[in-house]
Amino acid sequence: MEISEIQSQWLVIVNPNAGRGKGCKDWGKIEALLKLYGLLSQVYFTRARHHAINITIDAIEKGYRKIIVVGGDGTMNEVVNGCFIQKTCPTTDITLAIITVGTGNDWGRLFGIPHDYEAAIKIIKTGRIHLQDTGNVNYYHGVKKENRYFLNIAGLGFDAVVVKRANLQKEKGRSGKALYLWNLLRSLIAYKDTQVEVIIDGTIIRNKVFTISLGIGKYSGGGMMQTPNAITDDGLFDITIINKIRKADVIISLKMLYDGSIYDHPKIEGYTGKRILIDSDPLIHVEADGESLGHSPIEFNIIPKSINVICNPEIQLKS
Repeated sequence: MEISEIQSQWLVIVNPNAGRGKGCKDWGKIEALLKLYGLLSQVYFTRARHHAINITIDAIEKGYRKIIVVGGDGTMNEVVNGCFIQKTCPTTDITLAIITVGTGNDWGRLFGIPHDYEAAIKIIKTGRIHLQDTGNVNYYHGVKKENRYFLNIAGLGFDAVVVKRANLQKEKGRSGKALYLWNLLRSLIAYKDTQVEVIIDGTIIRNKVFTISLGIGKYSGGGMMQTPNAITDDGLFDITIINKIRKADVIISLKMLYDGSIYDHPKIEGYTGKRILIDSDPLIHVEADGESLGHSPIEFNIIPKSINVICNPEIQLKS
C-alpha cells in the first residue's frame, strides 16, 4: 500500500479490557459497523498497559495519520502520548476519534460523542475536525523525572488519591459511573490538606489546599465539572484550587461539582495560565486523564492547538 493511501485510512486501536471487557465483548458489533461505513482498515488490540503508546508510534511511522480509539479516556491518553513521542510528523497532521467503551468517557462527553456505537461511527464519518490544545506535565516518580501528555484534565492532591484508588478497583474488575464518587467519599476519611506553592505564569500562590485541577476540558470523574469554564483551544489551562476545607463541607457541596457552580464556593478559586509550577510539603501526587502518575515538584505547560480531534458537529464549542 502506498504511503498516500495509508494516510487516508483509519487505523483502529482497540482496548479489549475497557469498560470491564466491553472492548472485547462488543468488538464484533463495532467491527461490522466500521466496515459498513468504510472506516476499517488496520486493527490493533492492546495487550498491556502503555501498549497503545507503542502501537501509535509504529503506526505513524508506517504512514497512518488518522486513528480511532475503541476504549476509554485512559486508552486515548496513551494514544495521545504516542502521537507526541513520535518524530515522524507534526502532531497537527494527526486526527483522533473515539468510540467510547470505557467507564468515565469524560473526553468523549466533552465533544458530544454518544455511547451508541453506530451514532459515534456516523460522527467519525461526517464529523467536524477540531484542533485542540494538549497539556504536558513533568513530575517525579521517586528520584526519576518523568513526562506525560494529556488531552483533558490533570488533578493533584485529593483528586489524585481518589483516581489511584479507583484505578486499583478497575484492575480488580470493578467499574461504573459511580466508581469515582464512591472512592471520593471513601478517601475523605484519611486525607489531609497539603501546604503547596503554586506559580501560575510567574504569580505565586501559597496555601494549604485540598485539591487542584488543571483543565483543557471541563469533565472528569464521570461527569463532574471541576474546571467548568475550560475552553479546549484557547491556549490556557483552567485551574481550580480548592483550599483547605472541612470534610463535611465537601459532602455538602458535591452538587456544585456537577452543575458547574463550583466557583460560587468561598473556599474555591479559579485561574487561567500557560505554565504552572507546583511544589509542596509533604509531596503531592498527580494524575492526568485518569492515569495515576507521580509526585511533586510538578511543571505543567500548554501546547496550543496541537492535535486534531473529531467532534459532534451538532455541539457548540467555546472558542
